Order: sequence, then C-alpha cells, then structure tokens
Amino acid sequence: MRIAVTGKSGQVVTALIERGAAAGHDVIALGRPEMDLSDPASVASALEAAAPDVVVSAAAYTAVDKAESEADLAHAVNGTGAGAVARAAKALGVPVIHVSTDYVFDGRLDRPYREGDPTGPTGVYGASKLAGEQAVLAEYGDNAAILRVAWVYSPFGANFVKTMLRVAGDRDEVSVVADQVGNPTSALDIADGILLVAANLVASDDPALRGVFHMTARGEASWADFARAIFAASASVGGPSATVRRITTADYPTPATRPANSRLDCTRIATVHGVTLPEWQGALTTVVARLQSASS
Repeated sequence: MRIAVTGKSGQVVTALIERGAAAGHDVIALGRPEMDLSDPASVASALEAAAPDVVVSAAAYTAVDKAESEADLAHAVNGTGAGAVARAAKALGVPVIHVSTDYVFDGRLDRPYREGDPTGPTGVYGASKLAGEQAVLAEYGDNAAILRVAWVYSPFGANFVKTMLRVAGDRDEVSVVADQVGNPTSALDIADGILLVAANLVASDDPALRGVFHMTARGEASWADFARAIFAASASVGGPSATVRRITTADYPTPATRPANSRLDCTRIATVHGVTLPEWQGALTTVVARLQSASS
C-alpha cells in the first residue's frame, strides 16, 4: 500500500513510518512547509501529489494544558484541519483513517467506554479532537474510520515513559497520580493496528469497516501503576529507577482536567477489523529496553 500520513514527527507518524516500511508499505509523511493543516489548499495539493491508496490523519495539536490558552489554534488544527484532510481524501476517492483520543469523554463512567457512549470533553483539547471527528464524519463519513487511542507512548518524541525515565535519573522518589485509569498503548502497536485497518479499507467498501472504533492495548493501569511498571522494566535492563509515591489528582492540579476513567472498550475493532493490540506490559518492556539501549 501507498500510505500518506499527516505529520512528520509525532509518535504515531514516526511509528507508522517504521512499521509500514517493515511490512513493505510505502509511507509518505506530509507536514510543513508543503502541508499546513490550517491551509486547506495545501492539504489538498500535498495529498494529491502523494497519490496514496489510503490517508492517515495523524497530525494534531497535542499540548493538552497549553490548549486551554490556545483554543483557536487547537480547533484550527484538530477540528478544521482534520476536516480538510477528509475532504482531500474524498476528492482522491481513497479511504481516510483519523486518529482521535479518549479525551472526547468526560471520564465519569464506571466501565470502559464504548464507541456509542455519549461524548463530553472536559477541556479544549478534547473538544477540538471531538470537533475533528465530527468534521471527518461530515465530510467523508462513508469512507472513514476514526480510531480513538489513549495514553500513547513510544521510543519517539515526548511521552510519559520518557519523562519518568528522565526524572528517575535525578530523584529517588516520584509522585504520580493514582486516581486516573487508562490503557497505556505503544505507538508501535497503534501503527500495526492502523496498517491492518488500512488494508481492510482498501480491500473492501463494506460500510461495517467504517465509523468509530476504539483501539488501545489490552489491560489497564493508573498513572502510578504505569510509572511503577516503567521503573521495573528500566531496572531490569540496567536503567534508572525510582520509588513511586501515589497521589491524587487534587494533589497535582493542571490547567486542563484529565478524565478519571480513560479506559476504552476495544471489542468492536477486534470483531470488525480483526485488530487486537497486545497487552501493555509486554509492549512497555520492549519500548523501555529500546530506550535504554539507545542511551547506553
């Protein structure tokens, strides 16, 4: 497959380039200066020049706290920009896969969220990503798959795993929130899932393959649980480690409100697309070992 993906340096983009190449696909990453999500004309021309079989809409404004003071920019990129990508894909007659987030929910449910559960973002970032979902469905709902992911980490870019390892290099104890729960998910596994969904969309026009899907690793953890697992994995390969002190969300106030429950039910994507991502603990071990190897 020839896959055009928006963005050049994000975790999912970088993972998709790596995993796509390993699977024999041609992945073209598009970003500034040739493509700017705030400029629909540049989106259309860049995607037309790429001549893809499928488009992956992965570029996003992801600064959750900063979005509270940059709402216009967040909505321009995550909302209007996502719609422009879908519109351009429609003009080319190829399917589009849009990467979204657990932040479209308010986190108050007492079970993992299903695709049909009511949305209710609590901050600008989540609202802008929900606007992006709505724009994609409005522009090209009959040939789009929206994949909601959560708690993304990888060997690339900035993420929780890399932050914890850096902090452990300076401290013996780290305070981490223990009352927010989700599904830690490796961007490498997300990339593998995207490739499977892309192949299905290219091969079939079955409407059941389109729509909204949840795609996270199996298993759940709090941020504190996640941190403890990171340090254990790091210690096992000679990397930095620290003790985790469990705190509450109230002990660590942030400009944006995080969902207390970010767990996503991934039954639908497993049933419809045959995609089941691995358990998060094994994927974490792989990423931490890779990071430690790169730093030594």
